[in-house]
Amino acid sequence: MLPSDLKPEQFNGYPPEARKLVTAYVSALRRLPLSFLPSLLREAIEYDFKFPAERRALEKELANLDALSADQVKDWLHSFTQIRLSSQLEHSDWINAPAQFVEQLSSYLWTTHQLDAFRTAALAYAERLRAVVPPEKPPVPRMGITIIGQGVNANSEPLFRKLRPHGAYFKAVKPENGMQLLLKIAAARAKAHPIPYAHWYIDGGQAAAYDPALTCVSYRALEPVRAALSAKIRAEIERPGMGPENLRTVLAQLRPADLGLANSSDAVLDRFQVKMLTEGSGTQIFSTTFAQWTAREALRRAQPLTLLVRFAPRQRQKPMNEMLSASHEVAELDPLGSLIDADMGAYYNWLNLQRLPGAEQSSYLVWFEGHNEAIAIGPSVPRGTESTAASSLEQLLNWAS
Repeated sequence: MLPSDLKPEQFNGYPPEARKLVTAYVSALRRLPLSFLPSLLREAIEYDFKFPAERRALEKELANLDALSADQVKDWLHSFTQIRLSSQLEHSDWINAPAQFVEQLSSYLWTTHQLDAFRTAALAYAERLRAVVPPEKPPVPRMGITIIGQGVNANSEPLFRKLRPHGAYFKAVKPENGMQLLLKIAAARAKAHPIPYAHWYIDGGQAAAYDPALTCVSYRALEPVRAALSAKIRAEIERPGMGPENLRTVLAQLRPADLGLANSSDAVLDRFQVKMLTEGSGTQIFSTTFAQWTAREALRRAQPLTLLVRFAPRQRQKPMNEMLSASHEVAELDPLGSLIDADMGAYYNWLNLQRLPGAEQSSYLVWFEGHNEAIAIGPSVPRGTESTAASSLEQLLNWAS
């Protein structure tokens, strides 16, 4: 079946809001090439479980495609029409299973040496879309906070080496009640700008007491979910003929109810957490990877105004089979090695923050938990500087802003 044959009733299997959205644009979808459309439907079918920023972006993209004339559609998507598809792809259920189509398409493009042409077409389309529908500026400057080094009593290695050229390094920070203070600042921003999913607290261990105005995801709270996922992975890899690609397909089809999240009142956050655990490499096992990947996905998808990320000690490296086993032994932690991971994770958090609209006005703070070292980055902070003046974490954030 080709896009030109689409009918509204063929989307009856979509969730209610997604079905309403897509059927409103069926006439526009009929004009799109098959090499392009399933990628769009892969996003549309998840509409009910997307964050507000994602919803608005998808709505604007569909409205733009609908507004294009026939000649403009040909001009925008000409490179996609040159992509050759197999009959197997054309006859697959790309309407109800667009994600599987895209996965199979990627493999097919690789084997037919069309991957570069597809990537070039996708980049060109994205550039034209950004020019017509520019990203939204945040209502207030974004603030990022990363806390590293939990459980480390002493450290002899220099921290923040990747970040120091971009901000000011402080050596005499007052550490008393630092975690509570930073959570209080994040909560105050959430209450001053009460936008859904705009203010996040991500913890790589046990979450501290936090204000419910914050969207919270923690490694410890998801322990039953991670255990259920590990059990499913073990069961799948023991099946004959199960390879990495097949396992990835199985994981992509998992839903919150499959992992014990059926009774939650926040379907959007539940779906986010499942995707974060099933799509991230090592998020089920290493708390530092969990914190860094969750922060990455929250920034990319929800585009928050406030993001506080706290890294916690991860378990020591073991053979993969041991880490995926159902053993109830208490994992041996590696606080110092985790500090190294978190220091790099803090840099990645800043890089991902810089990719969002309004990044030039954003502020960023990294604090070595329980100690007097921190770095602040912001539009008013001189780059590549150091300070030995006694300062509170609140002062650093005010200066960075």
